[in-house]
Amino acid sequence: MGDASMHSDQTAGGANFTLRDEIKAYWSARAATFDLSPGHEIFSEEERAAWHALIKRHLGPGDGRKALDLASGTGVISHLMDDLGYRVTGIDWSEAMLERARAKAASRGRAIRFQLGDAESTLEADDSYDVIVTRHLVWTLVDPLACFREWLRVLKPGGRLLIIDGDFVNTSLAERLVKRLAAVLERTGAAKAQAPHAPAAMADTHESILSRVHFSAGARVHAVCPMLADAGFSLVMTDTNLRQIHKAQANHFGFLKNLARGLQHRYAIVAQNPTS
Repeated sequence: MGDASMHSDQTAGGANFTLRDEIKAYWSARAATFDLSPGHEIFSEEERAAWHALIKRHLGPGDGRKALDLASGTGVISHLMDDLGYRVTGIDWSEAMLERARAKAASRGRAIRFQLGDAESTLEADDSYDVIVTRHLVWTLVDPLACFREWLRVLKPGGRLLIIDGDFVNTSLAERLVKRLAAVLERTGAAKAQAPHAPAAMADTHESILSRVHFSAGARVHAVCPMLADAGFSLVMTDTNLRQIHKAQANHFGFLKNLARGLQHRYAIVAQNPTS
């Protein structure tokens, strides 16, 4: 679900293996268990309603407008947009993710179009979407400015971009203490063990990729917003109040892990393609 545009020194099959290839392989390997993790799939109607409220607050109702879900993964955000009446296209560059997204949409009777594509080069027509939404994509980008310019190109004049992301690198002392306490309670059986957010065996791969993307020091609002402006967007607002979503997820994360998420620098950014 991430995207990148930088070469690494690794090789695979005798050819250069780029960081883009590594990211694609990583998320493809995550596809089989992606929807099992709280914070990825929606596990309650309360959480679904909280996401709907966030989207409507910043993008308004769908009313048949065209929406592009970039790095759509298994289609979680695409389904939320479809719920609200948007005509949704989801783009991801992992076929493994897309297979699950298409199967999920078919099982729910949803008319969502999912296609293989690159967030930096979508191959979509100019001025073709009313809204673009991304969740947890920006922190993975190697060339975010190129991506933002591409998103501006396919967004209609006056159209809005909604970025939902966070700084998953820098952790506060309070967050670290809460996470340690949660781990101790799980080990001792005092708290129910939660499903891991990512397989432990892939932790090294994740850290290696993270160290080489553009926002390796953390994708904080003050780093992302100026780059959106450089790409030609006008900033509408930033929103760090995701408490309703975190509250709805609490039953699935457990109190302490959900508290740790609430302490993270998570946000929504709304930007607009200026009207011509």
